Amino acid sequence: MDNPHSAINNLRSEMVCDTHCHFFSSRFLEILTKDKGDLPAANRADAVAQVLGWDPPGSADALADRWKAELQKHGIARCALIASIPGDEDSVAAAVAKHPTAFVGFFMFNPAAPDAAERLRLALGEQNFKAVALFPAMHRYRLDDESVGKVFEAAAEKGAAVFVHCGVLSVGVRKKLGLPSPFDLRLGDPLAVAAVAQRYPTVPVIIPHFGAGLFREALMAADQSPNIHLDTSSSNSWMKYYPGLTLEAVFRQALGVIGSSRLLFGTDSSFFPRGWQRPIFDAQEAALGAIGTDENDRAKIFGGNFERLFPHA
Repeated sequence: MDNPHSAINNLRSEMVCDTHCHFFSSRFLEILTKDKGDLPAANRADAVAQVLGWDPPGSADALADRWKAELQKHGIARCALIASIPGDEDSVAAAVAKHPTAFVGFFMFNPAAPDAAERLRLALGEQNFKAVALFPAMHRYRLDDESVGKVFEAAAEKGAAVFVHCGVLSVGVRKKLGLPSPFDLRLGDPLAVAAVAQRYPTVPVIIPHFGAGLFREALMAADQSPNIHLDTSSSNSWMKYYPGLTLEAVFRQALGVIGSSRLLFGTDSSFFPRGWQRPIFDAQEAALGAIGTDENDRAKIFGGNFERLFPHA
């Protein structure tokens, strides 16, 4: 029988890192559903998990331990854990503090919020986050707004990265819970990311999902701004907007335009019992093999670039 981890082992498993995992904590579920009156106030997170068919997240420490075991099970060295709603920074900060060699903390941030300045200071300071995650379409602000410049200034000062979701934005958990998603996709333009990234050349910028439907624009932005990286995460279902496009062609084009040093492997894993999405790794590893990507380039994509951007403390 084939070794289920053979592809990962061939890539030197100690260097395989996932740039895109969501830490769907109990607090995340509580904040997400705070306006839903049909859920109990007591043990709300457990009730939401039951509706979704998920395992209850439990405490932040318990969920951190489960994620650590999940990474070990699949032979993954490290991953970025994203605090996936403003106000849940404490959960991911606790996870990173418990397993600092396994996790790097990212946090969703709304620069237009009234408490933005203090939340940014705390997250990049005492809470030890390494990347600010911006979702302009979700929170409805322009990337050329002065508040976004302040995010980049803080990231430059603290040596942090900025993650900017562009293109189509679909949040599965919101759909399952019947929550509205009034996103303005016009605000998530990779070309606008390039405009601000060029002003802060020392700040690594990550655009996930190859631009999530704005693939051409993401490549143009990264071609113009050498600090822009693309993450490869999720099923990349945005390819349906490009008739005939395949994952092999996406990787070939991205490698041809920006090279292997600015591609970061990710899965978009999030909840249990599904856990870490091994099929995403398998599909990406197969696509890179199909186009003849050499071992050195694969090693950069699957772990080396993450290690360079987020070295161990």
